[in-house]
Amino acid sequence: MPSIYDAIKSDHDNHRDLMDQIAETSGDSDARQKAWDSFYHDVKSHAAAEEETFYSKLISKTWGQDAARHSVHEHQQLDDLMEELNEADMSSPGWLQKFKTLQHDYLHHIEEEEDEVFTRAKEVIDASEIDGYGDRFLKRKSEERELIDEKREDSLED
Repeated sequence: MPSIYDAIKSDHDNHRDLMDQIAETSGDSDARQKAWDSFYHDVKSHAAAEEETFYSKLISKTWGQDAARHSVHEHQQLDDLMEELNEADMSSPGWLQKFKTLQHDYLHHIEEEEDEVFTRAKEVIDASEIDGYGDRFLKRKSEERELIDEKREDSLED
């Protein structure tokens, strides 16, 4: 049973690898499409599960409110960039430029989360309060993965 911190960090490591793979591709290639699809779906389900498990717990602590709000705001900004990329032509030069912006912003977000938010969260959330949250996160992430297309359609209708 992983801790919530280990589960999230493991995803971040996978996301770093996928971004490196994407950055090394070119055009509308199978390699780019496959890596992007994996990245897109994993990050979308990761962010939703993270907000529903980790950030919901963090926001219950006085210090955690601002950190959680900041991170959720960054999730929205990253999500907007991902949707733009998902709709754009992968073979256009602008796609890779926008992806590099996403990569820069996402790396900033996960480094801030791992270095600052996790450190502070471990100080303000007793381990007994968050025991089992790693499994809850992974379960919720799996459920969210099934909802990505449905949520996207709902969002487009708004």
